[in-house]
Amino acid sequence: MLSRSSFTSLVVGVFAVYVAHTCWVMYGIVYTRPCPAAAGGGAAAAGCVWPYLSRRPKLQLSVYTTTRSSIGAESNIDLVLHVEDFDIESKFERTVNVSVPKKTRNNGTLYAYIFLHHAGILPWHDGKQVHVVSPLTTYMVPKPEEINLLTGESATQQIEAEKQTSALDEPVSHWRSRLTLNVMVEDFVFDGSSLPADVHRYMKMVQLGKTVHYLPILFIDQLSNRVKDLMVINRSTTELPLTVSYDKISLGKLRFWIHMQDAVYSLQQFGFSEKDADEVKGIFVDTNLYFLALTFFVAAFHLLFDFLAFKNDISFWKKKRSMIGMSTKAVLWRCFSTVVIFLFLLDEQTSLLVLIPAGIGAVIELWKVKKALKMTIKWQGLRPKMQFGTYSDSEKKTEEYDTQAMKYLSYLLYPLCIGGAGYSLLNVKYKSWYSWLINSFVNGVYAFGFLFMLPQLFVNYKMKSVAHLPWKAFTYKAFNTFIDDIFAFIITMPTSHRLACFRDDVVFLVYLYQRWLYPVDKSRVNEYGESYEEKPKKKAHRE
Repeated sequence: MLSRSSFTSLVVGVFAVYVAHTCWVMYGIVYTRPCPAAAGGGAAAAGCVWPYLSRRPKLQLSVYTTTRSSIGAESNIDLVLHVEDFDIESKFERTVNVSVPKKTRNNGTLYAYIFLHHAGILPWHDGKQVHVVSPLTTYMVPKPEEINLLTGESATQQIEAEKQTSALDEPVSHWRSRLTLNVMVEDFVFDGSSLPADVHRYMKMVQLGKTVHYLPILFIDQLSNRVKDLMVINRSTTELPLTVSYDKISLGKLRFWIHMQDAVYSLQQFGFSEKDADEVKGIFVDTNLYFLALTFFVAAFHLLFDFLAFKNDISFWKKKRSMIGMSTKAVLWRCFSTVVIFLFLLDEQTSLLVLIPAGIGAVIELWKVKKALKMTIKWQGLRPKMQFGTYSDSEKKTEEYDTQAMKYLSYLLYPLCIGGAGYSLLNVKYKSWYSWLINSFVNGVYAFGFLFMLPQLFVNYKMKSVAHLPWKAFTYKAFNTFIDDIFAFIITMPTSHRLACFRDDVVFLVYLYQRWLYPVDKSRVNEYGESYEEKPKKKAHRE
């Protein structure tokens, strides 16, 4: 069996190898080896693939729409944007109105065909044109309408709601109002024998004399298609706006973006919803590339500290036999608040990046309550029977301090929570009574939840000791708390959950102050009957 220290060292070692491997993979994505024979020219360069853009051709950009997933001629297509004298170096953004066919209004799909072709030649007559296809519609379940629970709806709203009730849980067609295009502009010479697989599928090659050229690499940035930009397509809608934006892209960023799009697509194949995938997109699109690289490393450390915190917390409570110095009510409150926060995040359809760790934390807190109450469950047939253990005199003394702290705290806390719930009922709209109840609970947790940490601080003050707390787990959680402060600005989450991340900083700083104020007495026997300064007695050798 591995000891705890060697197991932790093994985990840290695996983590270090993972980070090093990730750095190597990222380097391989960003850096592409050029054709070594390109500098020599002549016959030596026969195995190289040259950029067609180095010939500086005169190009045009054309965007068409159609309800067909494939086209063979110019029939049944509409031209929505035509850019003459297209300059691949110049950035632009244009908004056009797109006619929405009846088929699309009836939950059909509309496609955009983007052609990059020679000037003065129609795309389907140009043998050196390149094109990409992108759907301008997607299917999503519409967000439920929020109402005032006391005043209800007007007659018009009720009629409209009755029409939509049957189809409320069915996905409907939504309009993607943005189309982001990129062209790789580097005059990069590829090695024909080792073309990168990610770029190769976007390349179209032609033979010009004795050399092979790759035509302009046209790329659609799907990561910029965000849920917030989607618009529900009504049956009465005949035209919708489409913003077409263009910017040049380097080879390194193009390869990186292709891998990120593939990663988001893989998440959706594994069951992640469009909204969950959108949260991941937001990390890439709304963040500076260098800051994004930093975020990757911070996220990796967050996972490491999460694992170590869970491991040490579980190890501490697994060995725990006494509740001396531990606030039972603080444990109960943490369990209640964690479960409420999990239900709130679930009701808000928050990203799985936030939801999954919250769910794991809720399960662990429920297990801690079982340990704190010395609860055992025995089954009598199919009926469970709960039994509670007895407390020692020292534990009863701790319980007195705990009860005393909660008594004073309840005078302040309960009126604030009830008042907040009443105010939100009168002034805020909710989807249902359940949504109001969960929001009221979670607002109380977020706004005044840190007050429930006061009983533990009060017990520490009364006992003039913090030796009974799981400081290893606290340390790892502290690192994660500061990392959460960074993610609070990156990952989309409810504002109240974002503010709670900063609230936890204050609580931990108070614990640190008590740690300094009440240093650990190493000669004092702890709840396990151990003392740090005890030296094991040597056994006498037999003559």
